[in-house]
Parts: sequence; structure tokens; C-alpha cells
Amino acid sequence: MLIDWFTVGAQAINFIILVWLLKRFLYKPILNAVDAREKRIAAELADADAKKAEAQKERDEFQHKNEEFDQQRAALLSKATDEVKAERQRLLDDARKAADALSAKRQEALRSDAVNLNQAIRRRTQQEVFAIAQKALTDLATTSLEERMTEVFTQRLRTMDGKAKEGLGEALKTGSEPALVRSAFDLPAAQRAAIQKALNETFSAEVHVRFETAPDLISGIELTTNGQKIAWSIADYLASLEKGVGELLKEKDNPEAKAEPKPKLKPAPKMEAKPASKPEEAKPEAKHT
Repeated sequence: MLIDWFTVGAQAINFIILVWLLKRFLYKPILNAVDAREKRIAAELADADAKKAEAQKERDEFQHKNEEFDQQRAALLSKATDEVKAERQRLLDDARKAADALSAKRQEALRSDAVNLNQAIRRRTQQEVFAIAQKALTDLATTSLEERMTEVFTQRLRTMDGKAKEGLGEALKTGSEPALVRSAFDLPAAQRAAIQKALNETFSAEVHVRFETAPDLISGIELTTNGQKIAWSIADYLASLEKGVGELLKEKDNPEAKAEPKPKLKPAPKMEAKPASKPEEAKPEAKHT
């Protein structure tokens, strides 16, 4: 079979022209359209990814802010709770302190009332005992109670023990002011002279004495000089009586306590010189044998 090279060449040229035409007018627009579509799809996907990332970022930020808000709310709630507890405790403490202060004040007032009542009863008892003793001695003897007290006081001065006498004598010698004799009553001249004589004879010297009336020394006499003091009164007898009555009252308040003998009044201690407080603060003391 013979090959017609002209025909073959013409067909080849026609094929090449066809391919070029197809590529020029068909494949290239299609490829361009496909490329454009792919680019558009890729851009849309990239934009969607960006929007998704942005949405995720905003979601994370919102969640983070929500967590911070929850933490702040919990912190504020905890702080408010602590402040409420602290304020409640403070109010309770203030109320407790106020109650304690009020209770202490009431107890102090009760103690003060009891002390005042006790002192009033004691003063009234002393006054009554003094009045009864004075009336009894006035009725039964020719010597008044004041004179008898002066006699007892001068007798105690003369019979002081060595230590008390030495201390009082030293105080009288070194004192820059006259010795002070205080009594519950105004001493007559004769009784003052008796006390002056007893002091001069006891200490073998001229003792300067100043007399003063002190109503708080119910039925008593005291001598103070240079920080030393000797005294005689019936206060110790009353104190012993008060102690006995107090013990009886305690016995009565305690029904389970065993019965004990009724307390007896003990004699007052022996008179001796002792340091004295200021005249306005000196309390009556009883010094007896």
C-alpha cells in the first residue's frame, strides 16, 4: 500500500491547527475558569478559616473574661462574707465587752452599797454601843466613860512593852512637831493633864502634845508622832463581834456545814506602837491586853 505523504502531512497540519484552535479557544478558557474557581474557592476557604479563627479567638476571650468574672465574683463574695463575719464578731465582742462592763459596774455598785451599808451599820453599832456603855457607866459608877477611857489609855502608856516604848520614845525625840492626841470626845483639862503627865513620866522627858477631837474614833483615843501611833478603843471588840456574826451568817448560808460552837469574842491584842498613816486617813484601832 502506498502512503500519500501529502495527505498525511495535510492531516497532521490540520490536527495541529485543530489542537491549537482547541487550546486557544476551548481548553485555555476552561482552564482559566477552573483556576479562577479554584482560587475563589481557596479564598473563600481561607476567609472561612480566618473567620473561624477569629470566632474561636473571640470565644476564647469571652470564656477567659467569663472565668475572670467568676473569679472576681467569688473573690468579692468571699471578701464580703469575711467582712460580714468580722463585723459580726466585732459586734459580738463589743456587746460582750459592754455586758461585762455593765456586769462589773453593777457588781462594783453592789459591792460599794454593801461596803457603805456595812460601814453605816458598824458606825451605828459603835455609836449605840458607846452610848449604852456610857449610860451604863454613868448609872453604875461615879466616873464618866471619858474619864475611864483616859485612865485606861494612860495605864496602857505606862505598861507598854520595851520594844513599843523604845520605838515611840525615839519617834517623840526625833519628831519636829508636837505629838497629836486624837479622841472621839473633847478631853477636859484634867484628862489632858493626866495624859501629859503619863507621857512625861513614861519617857522621862517633857513631851509636847497637841489635842484634837476626831468623831471617827468612836469611843477611842490615839497618839501619833513622827510616823508612830498607839491607840485604844472598843473598835477591836466590835470587829471581833462583827467577825463572829459573819461566821454565823456563813454557817447559816451553808446548810451542809457541820455545827460548830458559837464563836466567842476574843480580847483585843496588846497595845504597841506601830507606823501611823496620815491623821485624816487614820482609822481607829483597839489595843488591849
